[in-house]
Amino acid sequence: MLDLDGTLLRTDTLAETLLRLAATDPLALMEAAVTMRHGRAAFKQHVAAAQTLDAAALTYNDEVLALARDARAAGRPVYLVTAADQSIADAVAGHLGLFDGVYGSDGARNLKGAAKGALLVDRFGEGGFDYAGDAEADLAVWRHAATAIVVDPAPGLLRRAKTACGSVRVLGRAPSGAQQLRVWVRALRVHQWAKNILVFLPVIAAHRMGLATLSQSTIGFVAFSLCASSVYLLNDLLDLPHDRLHPSKRRRPFASGALKLNRAPGMIAACLGGGFLLALTLNPRFLLMLAVYYACTVTYSFGLKRKPVWDVMMLAGLYTLRVFAGSAATGIRISPWLLAFSLFLFFSLAVVKRQTELVQHLRSGKTEKLSGRGYLPEDLGMLSAMAASSGYMAVLVMALYVNSGDVLPLYRHPTALWTLCPILLFWVSRVLMLAHRGQLHDDPVVFALRDRVSLMLGAVGLCAFVAGAW
Repeated sequence: MLDLDGTLLRTDTLAETLLRLAATDPLALMEAAVTMRHGRAAFKQHVAAAQTLDAAALTYNDEVLALARDARAAGRPVYLVTAADQSIADAVAGHLGLFDGVYGSDGARNLKGAAKGALLVDRFGEGGFDYAGDAEADLAVWRHAATAIVVDPAPGLLRRAKTACGSVRVLGRAPSGAQQLRVWVRALRVHQWAKNILVFLPVIAAHRMGLATLSQSTIGFVAFSLCASSVYLLNDLLDLPHDRLHPSKRRRPFASGALKLNRAPGMIAACLGGGFLLALTLNPRFLLMLAVYYACTVTYSFGLKRKPVWDVMMLAGLYTLRVFAGSAATGIRISPWLLAFSLFLFFSLAVVKRQTELVQHLRSGKTEKLSGRGYLPEDLGMLSAMAASSGYMAVLVMALYVNSGDVLPLYRHPTALWTLCPILLFWVSRVLMLAHRGQLHDDPVVFALRDRVSLMLGAVGLCAFVAGAW
């Protein structure tokens, strides 16, 4: 006897269907909530009918699959017994072709815990079956089983399973604290916090790097990073079906099943709350910027990312918003030059990100629309043109700024800044070329902070900046 959610699958099917309803049809989600008054089984049935799961796209536990196949090879019957709705259980069973019988919740009875144990005792007798499960609710089933098969158990659950059943078999193991921490670091996308360094840009551009302004910018950086992580988690939850079809995104913690979906809401709330509490220590303008950033990113996650051009405009705007947030945190005014440069450069990088995804999509042999996005294969040429024209406009703005009178109050030797123009021209051209070849495998901003050539160019540019200022 195999449980489904968390045992055969490294995910929870009810959570997945609810997330997909939230992303695609919020009205249907509200209608489903009304059915809760008829019980949890009725609720599950309504949700399953409103949103069909693709059994082939779910994440399976290979060890549990091997257990089922070995039992079949030995001539033992194998049953799927789950609290998930019967339609979901049937879809999984039909995809795998491993089971002699399938039992699920039927709209009236929620087949979980004691109800599941009573069904199995009625069908197979006391001690007449082995049962594989993973949760506290399975203790009520293990009490009646000949052998309790505990999948990836935490120490506390394993102790209680041994008390409930005289024969216990462990399949897999729960990750250690250090492993869990590494997985959470990946889920929070701590490496993406590098984008929030943009909040320091007003301080650097205005040459006002005092203790007070740097402290304010640092608080702003941490606040934006925590807020961004909360949105990354939300975005990963909403993007599960698309991420599993992506060559690299399928390894993300939630898509791969390395993290359980039920742990996400608490972490989302903690990150979001921490970010806004830090924002309160600065000023109302920065708090407003953070609120606008969060509202825009949520809007992006819930649908705007599937709208061509709108999505890259929003991404570029979110980059630029970080610069405005740095201004709000410190009270330093943003010059029109910095604003124009930011808009053109960040729009180019946002388009490059989509261009890279589309190139990889086409090279994988797919000819349909980019999964989870609004771009078609024939849009590739237009994306390339948009990225190149906007990137070179940023270079032009830099050249005009260096030649303007606005540099004189800030730089003693402004001619040294001309070095920045060929550096930026080379870097933009190189990023465009790598994206065209399908060799840019990361967000362009994160790529710049990891790429050796980009770091070397950045060091030369910093020397030119220092030489011009002092």
